[in-house]
Amino acid sequence: MPSAALTDNHQDALDRYLSLLQHGRGLSPHTIRNYRSDISHFLAWLEQHDHQLAHLSRADYRQYLADLQNDGVAEGSVRRRASTIRSFTRHLNRTNHLERDPLVLAATPKATSYLPTVLSKADVDALLSATDASSPAGLRDRAMLEILYGAGLRVSELVGMRTTDHDADYNAIRVLGKGDKQRVALIGESARHWLQRYLRDGRPALLSEKSKRWLWLNRFGGPLSTRAVQLSVQRYAQRAGLPDDVHPHLLRHSFATHMLDGGADVRVVQELLGHASVSTTQIYTHVTDAARRDTVEHALDGIADILRERRSRDEDDEQ
Repeated sequence: MPSAALTDNHQDALDRYLSLLQHGRGLSPHTIRNYRSDISHFLAWLEQHDHQLAHLSRADYRQYLADLQNDGVAEGSVRRRASTIRSFTRHLNRTNHLERDPLVLAATPKATSYLPTVLSKADVDALLSATDASSPAGLRDRAMLEILYGAGLRVSELVGMRTTDHDADYNAIRVLGKGDKQRVALIGESARHWLQRYLRDGRPALLSEKSKRWLWLNRFGGPLSTRAVQLSVQRYAQRAGLPDDVHPHLLRHSFATHMLDGGADVRVVQELLGHASVSTTQIYTHVTDAARRDTVEHALDGIADILRERRSRDEDDEQ
């Protein structure tokens, strides 16, 4: 890739642009270094190929991105460089250093859409059964896994739960999601059963004065950490003979996919997951792994009934 030195004019234009970003927009030194590196690399490529910035074409831009990809540059880095270059040429046009913005109609490469991996019903059952509920910590872990899967929680939502965030008379828990947005998540009968067992027989044995408000406690009586949950999931996955890359968020993916497989409306699942956009939820409708098409009756048992009751109640209110 390019090794030619930048011309004085190019260097001056770049320095002025970076100064504007740093002092005018307050970007961090780390971001400024990335901008300098990305744009310098592009300008050097132009020099090496005898291209002039003033006569830059979309074809030149596409060729540069193709060269990056051929050199094995990661997809995310290619997209970042493309976006940085387009911002630079737009700035040069706005400040009259370029008569036109040559990349005004150029597109930034789109990210590859990766479908989420999910666990089958048998895998979920094996993971849950790998816990040992004979100890307070084991009872906690069984309840924790049941809630992670049965409510489709993010691990941050789980560890942030307090003792007041569950309704003992209703299959519901309250969690704090992304952007500090609070939502109510539903849990099935199995998750409710194990949560009640943990609250009755597990948590009191772990309790200390410093942790009375937190729902999930570690063996020292302090609040359970995200890292501790991640390690627990990995440990139980190994016991169950599952792949090494099983992680807490995989249970959330599995919950969403299994709910949709069971006939739940995508907007209902969107609400349960706390997604801001339904398009985020719709990706689960494209997961077609035959291994998970069985109806899940374990941790999700009871949620469908709750949804039906809620829908019936809403319809009665409208009449």
